[in-house]
Amino acid sequence: MKKSMLVFVLTALVCICAAPALAGTIVEDWNAVQPPAPVELKAVTVSPENTAFLVLDIEERTCNMQARPRCVESAPRIGAFLAKARAAGMPVVHSLTSKGTPDTILPEAKPLPAEPIVQSSVDKFFNTELAVILKKLNVENVIIVGTTAEGAVLHTATGASMRGMNVIVPVDGMSAGTLYAEQYTAWHLLNAPGTRARASLTRLDMIDITSK
Repeated sequence: MKKSMLVFVLTALVCICAAPALAGTIVEDWNAVQPPAPVELKAVTVSPENTAFLVLDIEERTCNMQARPRCVESAPRIGAFLAKARAAGMPVVHSLTSKGTPDTILPEAKPLPAEPIVQSSVDKFFNTELAVILKKLNVENVIIVGTTAEGAVLHTATGASMRGMNVIVPVDGMSAGTLYAEQYTAWHLLNAPGTRARASLTRLDMIDITSK
């Protein structure tokens, strides 16, 4: 009996020693993480008849040189595409943060009187009329620019995808306070279950708007 018990204990010790060590949490393994390969940008062609341009939170309190200089840098590009979208007859929707006002929107992204503005936190569909607005316009595709990438852009893109819309995000039109946040957002959009089937990444100059 004692011999059998000794054999059992020794066998158990061998199994324990042979078992691979358990991995640590992501915090312990933080520095072991390697960034994925760069995402692929693709040219896209859209029709103004079924596409809307969403300009998210380009306002003074979120888009300034102190908090997000990359947002300030992106504003002229957003403004140029905004003019292009309007000229093509593409509907435009703007958003504000929970504390913003229309007066705080930067000049490059100022809404026209007929362009709707929704106001919410990171998901611009939450407690707003955005879904109703897009449905009335028969929108199938949304082009999303704005700040912050990991906030309004990511969560509104996910909301649009979950509602069956195709999501186009120009990486030169989204911004954040850090490069990592922009990198993570780009990766997430193309790889996460909620968006990967419907998301495309591009640049503003790679978007072709077909004439009506």
